[in-house]
Amino acid sequence: MLMRGVERRVRSKKTAALPLARVSAPALLLFMCLLTACGIGNSAAFVIAGSTSVQPYVEILAEEYVIMHPEIVIDVQGGGSSAGITAVESETADIGMSSRNLKEAEQHLWSTEIAKDGLAIVVNPGNPIENLTMEELRGIYAGDIINWGQLNGPDAKIHIIAREEGSGTRSAFEEMVMDERRIVAKAIVQDSNGAVRQLVADDQYSIGFISLGLVEIGERSVKALRIDGIEASSENVINRSYKLFRSFLFVANNQPTGSIMLFIDYIQSPEGQHKLAEEGLIPE
Repeated sequence: MLMRGVERRVRSKKTAALPLARVSAPALLLFMCLLTACGIGNSAAFVIAGSTSVQPYVEILAEEYVIMHPEIVIDVQGGGSSAGITAVESETADIGMSSRNLKEAEQHLWSTEIAKDGLAIVVNPGNPIENLTMEELRGIYAGDIINWGQLNGPDAKIHIIAREEGSGTRSAFEEMVMDERRIVAKAIVQDSNGAVRQLVADDQYSIGFISLGLVEIGERSVKALRIDGIEASSENVINRSYKLFRSFLFVANNQPTGSIMLFIDYIQSPEGQHKLAEEGLIPE
């Protein structure tokens, strides 16, 4: 049995799924109490919360894991990287998911990398642009370049799509691309990779940034641009020629033990890493 605070992303290929239920916070609390009363114990039920980029991959592995260990209850929730780290610090989550590096004030936390992920810069397939330099990409998001015609594209206004403040994906983009410049205030802000992808798929003149593993997922296609002539691919992340990539982290107040650590060991095992690679991530 797997419970989730938000629905899983739509995947392009059909996979067997366990029966799922949406559970409110009070209902979850009651359920946890019932587990304890029945003698299952707190070690058999835990909460993982945070990055919406990391979330869908952890959900997939959690589904596989609870098939093998039906006594385990895993509640996987979104909210963003910063929210996941805050949930760990306030002890409302056992594990935080982060798609950005820990900030200086967060360095006291235990963390481990579960995989790497490329950050794809995506446009609508109807856009003839195939490549941007890093300087051009920065110029778009800083508001210096406002028309595709400035890049030898169509004479049309660029519709900039970005993630929300506190998002690990946005933080990673700002760190790798913006060089301490701010993303322009007129950017259309979305709260998930899936929402960014959908807007780009629907708008010929838009641009966004999403997890590389999500480029091929969805009913309508998007196009990942080359950056400085380098294709956004897992191979180019591994050989470090494609520069836009980040670590996916698990974060906790202290090094986990018991059933939580066993689940982390499963994710970092050859089997878990193979499954993440199948989903488009780069193994740890």
